Amino acid sequence: MMKNNPAFTISLDFELYWGVFDKVVLENKQQNFSHTRRIIPKLLSLFAREEVHVTWATVGMLFAKDWQDWQNFEPAQHPTYTNKQLSAYRLQKLYSQNLALNTNFFAPELVKLIANTPYQELATHTYCHYYCKEQGQTLEQFREDLRAAKRIARAKGLPAPASLVFPRNQFNQEYLIVCFEEGITSVRSNPKDWFWKDTVEDKFLNKIFRTGDGYLPVGQRTSFPLSSLQQAEGMPLSIPASRFLRPVNGSKPLLNKLRLKRILNEMSEAAKRKECYHLWWHPHNFGNHPEQSMADLKIIIDHFKHLQHKFGMVSMSMQEIQAFVCEGKYSAMGARS
Repeated sequence: MMKNNPAFTISLDFELYWGVFDKVVLENKQQNFSHTRRIIPKLLSLFAREEVHVTWATVGMLFAKDWQDWQNFEPAQHPTYTNKQLSAYRLQKLYSQNLALNTNFFAPELVKLIANTPYQELATHTYCHYYCKEQGQTLEQFREDLRAAKRIARAKGLPAPASLVFPRNQFNQEYLIVCFEEGITSVRSNPKDWFWKDTVEDKFLNKIFRTGDGYLPVGQRTSFPLSSLQQAEGMPLSIPASRFLRPVNGSKPLLNKLRLKRILNEMSEAAKRKECYHLWWHPHNFGNHPEQSMADLKIIIDHFKHLQHKFGMVSMSMQEIQAFVCEGKYSAMGARS
């Protein structure tokens, strides 16, 4: 890869019910998660076939095989959120007696499949889907959470994560030093628009603008030159997100076309400017309309291949971006990241 090549990166927030337990009732999401589990091997097959490099930011609890295994790896300290409903640890009492529900919480076979698929980076989404800007939790509790994520990865024969995505996009500048001390060298940061600044209170106006920007050009240009990224000493590299791939809206096909057109246009603009375009979503966003979601993703990947041929656009994981920006190194990942 030359220094002026445009880049395309995808990061996925893999979490199943750990990511939404405080927002939705499990019974209403089981079909979605069932579809999600079936679609992940299809995603991996597509990425491997098309040589698309993807960072899978995975909740550490998904590595466990059951509740007993889950308990074996829990950290020395749990987050002491002021809002007790935010703690993932309360779910054991609610759901551990019903073994039929385990597939909503644990996916060790999918985690291993990700790690063993070419061009994929297995990263962390913290151990317990940790909220870094919520009241009550502490920096040391966050450190213990990261250590638990590393511990369960190593116990399963997988490498400790080197990239991190903050759950709920609660990017906390003060927590970056701890990330680096625990082996994290790259993190995903939020877009620079004002409506991405506060993801904790998540005010209605912010939501309106974030949603609208997914369909029409409301915010600033989303791509960025890799040369603009700098890793401060003792800190991980912050890699901005460009665009959230919004879920398919089954009742509004016009909106689906607008969101897809927006992404394709932004990718083209990034390629022409020799910049990086960073797309992200949750695998469970494909759970309600899996077929159309996969069809849309194939359009995006086909467009990337076109831009690769025309402009030399290169697919990169977050770790590859970090290595390239900070060490000037780039090599296509092989069988394992």
